[in-house]
Amino acid sequence: MNQESAVSFETNTRAHIGLAVQNLEASIRFYRTLLGQLPTKTRPGYAKFEVAEPPLNLSLNQVVGPTAPPHSVSHYGIQVKTSDSVRVLSQLLAEAGYETRIEEQVSCCYAVQTKVWVSDPDGNPWEVFVVLDNAGAQHASSAGGCCADLGAVSAGHSEFAKAPAESSPVASACACGP
Repeated sequence: MNQESAVSFETNTRAHIGLAVQNLEASIRFYRTLLGQLPTKTRPGYAKFEVAEPPLNLSLNQVVGPTAPPHSVSHYGIQVKTSDSVRVLSQLLAEAGYETRIEEQVSCCYAVQTKVWVSDPDGNPWEVFVVLDNAGAQHASSAGGCCADLGAVSAGHSEFAKAPAESSPVASACACGP
């Protein structure tokens, strides 16, 4: 019994992330800024973003209770192709009122990267990054600027639920793993 998807998207596969959020409207504003588009579906307590670039199905499910670290999620990430894309998205997020932390040419995940960190309204940390040198073992993961050091991003996350922006230069999805 072969049944095809009722939902069309360009790639053969795409990432899906289902996030528990406390404030749906604040989260919609944040992800509208980060992903550069409106949600494709909204229902009471629910919103879905179907993003072609990066290929992503992101659902937001409103809940009561804890939603952010120290729970099981380390962080989320979007990999882009240029440092300029990191800077442009960092500027869009800052102009929209979100606190960001930029790291340039840091050793992380056994590569050299430039990235911007931002947290969504529930304190879930996101990095937008470009890999500048992927030489593997020659690069250690620096303690002050890598995936494991997220305290500065998730601390005070209630300040992150502010204004939307219209577009995003995001290129392709990838999360950095320690």
